[in-house]
Amino acid sequence: MALWLNDKQIKNVGIVGSGQIGPDIALYLAQAGVTITVVDVSKEALTKGQSKVKKKVNKLVEKRRLKPEKAEALLGSMTFSSDYQAFAGAQWVIEAATEDLSIKHEIFAQLEAICADDTLLTSNSSHLDPNQLFSALKKPERALVTHFFYPAERNPVVEVVPAEKTDPSLVSGLMTLFELSGKLPVRVAPRYGFAIDPVFEGLCQAAMLAVERGLGTCQQVDAVCQKALGQGVGPFTALNLIGGNPILAIGLPRYHDTIMPWFHSPELLESSLKKAEAWPMAGRGVDVELDSATEERLASWMLGAYFGLAAEVLAAKLINLSDYEDVLGLALDIRPAFSLMNRHGVDASLALVEAFAAENEGFKVSSTLREQAQKKQDWPLQHVQRHDIDGVAVLTIRRFKVLNALNAKVLAELEAHADALANDTSVKGVVLRGFGHRAFVSGADIKELAGLQTPEQAEALARRGQGIVSKFEQLDKKVIAAMNGLAFGGGNELAMACHARLASSGQRVFCGQPEPKLGVIPGYGGTQRLARLVGLKAAWALLRQGNPISSTEALTLGLLHAEVPAHTLLKEAITLAKKATAGEITLKPIPKGPIAVPESLPEVDLGGLSTAIDEILVQATLEGAKTTLEEGLVLEAKAFGRCLEKKDYSIGMKNFLEKGPRSAAEFVNG
Repeated sequence: MALWLNDKQIKNVGIVGSGQIGPDIALYLAQAGVTITVVDVSKEALTKGQSKVKKKVNKLVEKRRLKPEKAEALLGSMTFSSDYQAFAGAQWVIEAATEDLSIKHEIFAQLEAICADDTLLTSNSSHLDPNQLFSALKKPERALVTHFFYPAERNPVVEVVPAEKTDPSLVSGLMTLFELSGKLPVRVAPRYGFAIDPVFEGLCQAAMLAVERGLGTCQQVDAVCQKALGQGVGPFTALNLIGGNPILAIGLPRYHDTIMPWFHSPELLESSLKKAEAWPMAGRGVDVELDSATEERLASWMLGAYFGLAAEVLAAKLINLSDYEDVLGLALDIRPAFSLMNRHGVDASLALVEAFAAENEGFKVSSTLREQAQKKQDWPLQHVQRHDIDGVAVLTIRRFKVLNALNAKVLAELEAHADALANDTSVKGVVLRGFGHRAFVSGADIKELAGLQTPEQAEALARRGQGIVSKFEQLDKKVIAAMNGLAFGGGNELAMACHARLASSGQRVFCGQPEPKLGVIPGYGGTQRLARLVGLKAAWALLRQGNPISSTEALTLGLLHAEVPAHTLLKEAITLAKKATAGEITLKPIPKGPIAVPESLPEVDLGGLSTAIDEILVQATLEGAKTTLEEGLVLEAKAFGRCLEKKDYSIGMKNFLEKGPRSAAEFVNG
């Protein structure tokens, strides 16, 4: 996939630094099809960096995630050099050198002397204020922080931290560039350490203090953090992996002045630095003995620190709540703090923080956490966010880890937005999109479907979903689905309820109704709207076989208004929404009455799909075509409920949950 920064394609990127993270950033960008030049003054660092990249690429080949010829091309797209003049043709240079302000100033002075006036300059600084970083630049409007997380080629999180003079169009352009390349970028206000590192480094300090005070060993702390906080590895193991002791020793005293007096460099850290030894870890093959009292004490201690640190960042207004919840867990490989607080209870979470603060002088308990506890409410985490652009309401569904799948919470949020938009006279149109480049909406949450017990429950669920997606169809302003990726099941049904659909061009696997493969039929309008949009003949096999089609096929069938380049999709959708709402463009409406039923329909090979479920699907589709859309939806919901009476429903759901979507269920046709 090509990288676009607004209207400019990025083809050449330079990276300063071949140390801990520079080579990883190079690998991420090379996989996006960019030519990379890595420059470091140390030949030893260059050799190590190049070797690191080769090792990672070879592993991808061994795991069959990358073909040998593509691996060769990937490595060939990267050059490692000690000559800064190699940056002369770069369109974007990322500084990933030592976390030292004076060194970074020297680097950016060199870059500004070598690079073109329109070269984007960003720093991978994990701590330093961009206003200080770029204070000496002649063109500071082209510079900002883009902080990647370890390992940068796989960890999706990027903190985007603009300075006061940064051009706003660069910020929005980079946010889109990162999103379309598979990252999860979040905008963060400048403060030393930004939004995520103070939590990680604070947890490391809390872990060391726990050991110093005899609450447990390093291995015990690691083991408890994995269990209670859901960390992939504990804090001591993480420090070993990233070589984080030196940065920690620099950062913690700075946090003392910028965040709260509790922060300091523990004696245990100073001792470890002097000895230059790795921390004892709770790794594979290490049997960590933990009695219940020790485990409970350590869990309370670390949870109190975690909740308090996360709430402090939120209170500082560096980042919004839903963004923070999404990225904190992914960046640090930990359970997200605010949903974890909701699970424990916000009152109980506050009590843990207060208990930690009572034992740790200078630890602040944020007013934001106290206020939330006083409300007796959970943290209000959102999966559907609204941003108005030029009078158009843009609704973005973001469930990054599950490809924006619909669940009850997402549907409720969509309904709330639809109700608000119905009464918002300032809105000229609506765009509905999914976050990222892989999925518009990957479908309904299968765990929720599998949890249905009776036909009545299933029918009620279908009617609920139908009612919500229909609210967008019934808005008096035009709703455009900007389909940035695949749309399966409920995702495709949501898109079909919009007044028009645009798609990123060239999607080989784009949309479909795969429900028959799960032992069920579409329940949010698929049996009714698909036939009305493309005709019963074209819809016949699509519905019954459950196979996806490409975006080009969808355009040919008339399901799409147009295919457009991915980087212009949102812009094109906003324009279409405005023009259609204003009456400058007429969009073909979906037929609300009966549609023609051909005398004969194509033969369909069901393969191993359930004939019992197919019979229900065929009946719902044909009977619905002969009546109004609303009556057809009622018929579909009843038919959806009837699927629960069949053994194949349970077989299909169990197969999906246990073996995944690529495994064909062994239906018994009953």
